[in-house]
Parts: sequence; C-alpha cells; structure tokens
Amino acid sequence: MSARVLLNPGREKSLLRRHPWIFSKAIKKVIGKPVLGETVDVFDSQGKWLAKGAFSPNSQIRIRVWSFIQKEEVNGQFFLDKIKSAQNLRQHTIAEANLTGYRLVAGESDGLPGVTIDVYENIISCQLLSAGAEYNRHLIINALETLYPEHSIYDRSDVEVRKKEGLELTRGWIKAPSDNSPVATIQEHDVKIEVNVETGHKTGFYLDQRDSRRAAGRYAKGKSILNCFSYTGTFSLHCAKHGAKKVVNVDVSDTAIELSKKNLQLNDISEEQVEHVQADVFKLLRKYREQGTRFDMVILDPPKFAESKAQLNGACRGYKDINMLAMQLLKPNGILLTFSCSGLMEASLFQKVVADAAVDAKRQARIIERLQQASDHPIATNFPEGYYLKGLICQVD
Repeated sequence: MSARVLLNPGREKSLLRRHPWIFSKAIKKVIGKPVLGETVDVFDSQGKWLAKGAFSPNSQIRIRVWSFIQKEEVNGQFFLDKIKSAQNLRQHTIAEANLTGYRLVAGESDGLPGVTIDVYENIISCQLLSAGAEYNRHLIINALETLYPEHSIYDRSDVEVRKKEGLELTRGWIKAPSDNSPVATIQEHDVKIEVNVETGHKTGFYLDQRDSRRAAGRYAKGKSILNCFSYTGTFSLHCAKHGAKKVVNVDVSDTAIELSKKNLQLNDISEEQVEHVQADVFKLLRKYREQGTRFDMVILDPPKFAESKAQLNGACRGYKDINMLAMQLLKPNGILLTFSCSGLMEASLFQKVVADAAVDAKRQARIIERLQQASDHPIATNFPEGYYLKGLICQVD
C-alpha cells in the first residue's frame, strides 16, 4: 500500500479543478515514509480520495499529480499510454508541416509533470525535471524505446530546477547512435536546421517558435531586418527564404553565431543576405539609435527575463526598454515582432508593457497579429501555466 497524504481543510479546491500541483502548505499529514519521487495517494481532510502523484519532500511543489483516477496504476503501461496519446495528438501537425523536429511530450499539458521530450529527426532528447519523472525514468525510457525503436535517446536533464527537487543534474547518451553524434538536421516548413542535443539550449533547440518564424517570413519580402537575440538564426532563415533584402543577426554568443552560419549553408543562403554581429543587444540598439540606423522590421526574441515573481517588475522594465529601442529603430510603418517566453508575464501585462514602450518611443503601434507557442506545445485547460510564450506583431507608424 502506498503512502497517504492528507490535505488541510479547504486545500482540495485546486485538485477538484484537476490542477496537477500540491504545494507544501496544503499538506496536513503524511502517513508512511515515501521516498523521493514515489507515488502517493492524496486525500482531503475528511479522508476522501482525490488523486495520486509523485512525492517530492524537498520542493515547494510537494506533489505532482499523475492521475485523478483511483484505479489507475502508475506503471509501465501508464507511461506507454500517456506518451502514445501525446504522439497521436501531434500526428496532424507533424504530417501537415512535414516536420522532423517536434515536441512529443510537454510536461503537465500532456499529463506527465516534469517530463519534456523532443524529437529531432532520429534523436530523442529528454528532460526529466521532477522527482517523479526521475523515479520512473526506466519506465519512461522503456516506453520511448517501444514507440521509437530506431531512435537514439539523449538525456538533457542538466537544468538547475532539478536541484529544487533534490536531484543531481544529468546529461549524456541513454541510447547512443553508432557514430555517437549529437547532431541532427531537422526540416521546419521549407528550411533545414541543424540541432545539437548536447550543447544546444533547452533540449537542443527552440521548437516552440516554429509558427512565429513562419509568420516572420510572411512580412519579410524586400525588407531590411534586424533579428535580435538571434541564437542559431532560424527567424532569419525564414525571412531570407521569403525574400528579405538584408537581415542582421545579433547575438552575444560566438557559438550561436557559428551555428547560424552553418544553417545558412544548409539552406544555400548567402552571408551577403544575412550578416552576423556579435554584441550585447541592449548596447547595440542604443548604438544604432545614435547612428541613425533604421530597419523595416525588427524581431525581438529575448531569453526569459523573469524566473520568479520577485523578478517580474525588473522583467517588465527590461521588456519595456528593449521594445522602446526597437520602435525607435523602425522606419515609418515598420514591423515589430516581439516576444516574451516568461511564463509569469501574462499576455495582458506584456501588451501593456509594449504599449508603454510605444509611448516612450513616441511612436504609434498597432497590433496586427498575436502569436503563441506552436501546437505541439499544447496548453491544458487545467494547467494555465502551460501558456508561457506570447508574441505580438505590430505595425509602428
């Protein structure tokens, strides 16, 4: 019999709405001695069964729910069914866009808290970030080997959040290919992209911006474009493929710029059409402003500015500053694509920040499109935290 967890009175409300997190302050009593990541049964203060989830004694999120069905067992078949269901959900997207790179499992939104799994051509890259995911690692890997027998599997569980769960950071091959190469080349719409699952950001690449990159291409024809925080230059690939006159990629990382240049070669795009500048984006934008350099289109896809609520005000200042600078660099009727991947930054707040930036820039901006994470990064209605990527396309007078 598994350990039992009793909640304090009134703390079952979120579970009745099927939210998958139980915080430490909600717990009244733990009956038994569950080990890190073990599955426990959760009851309300009156003893009514509510859910079963993974126990994490070191985390503020003390339990992450696996199931709201009392008879459902968290075993090998459970993980096989969950991953198969996630695979089926994405079949239309994969087929329609002819994708060879996609998110297979998006954590809580696919009913697997702390589990992120991406497919890059013939390599699967995994992040197991919760105690429960680590405890059931062998079952998750077995399920992947059953569903993807020809694929290699790489572990990218080298994220600091694992320390909050009392876990060590891990990285390396779980199932290596014959050549041990961590590099895959994926197809995204009409462009090819090289991904390194060993050294790339996150699991290797930002798949969530796929639709936004395609949208950028729709506005690119004949335009001079500044692509800020360009990373491996994939926004620029779409813009160049769709007739951009000139694209300037800006990133502080020389490694990212080198990979961006490789991506240009993969797509037969000239470095005369796409230029690279290694620089701090904030400083370079101010330099361009002083020089009077102007662009038809600016893309802002910065890293996450807010990791916690305490950082949100500072993040707002950062977003406002960079959007103001971008607007000041735009020619009349220029196009701004601006994004926030900070989950704590709500869409309405992000829109307000961009509006305030327009006021400070003394420009009139109009929102002509809204963007969000691609459809293989679904947002479960019981887990609104799954909506993290917000984007706006603005015309700036």
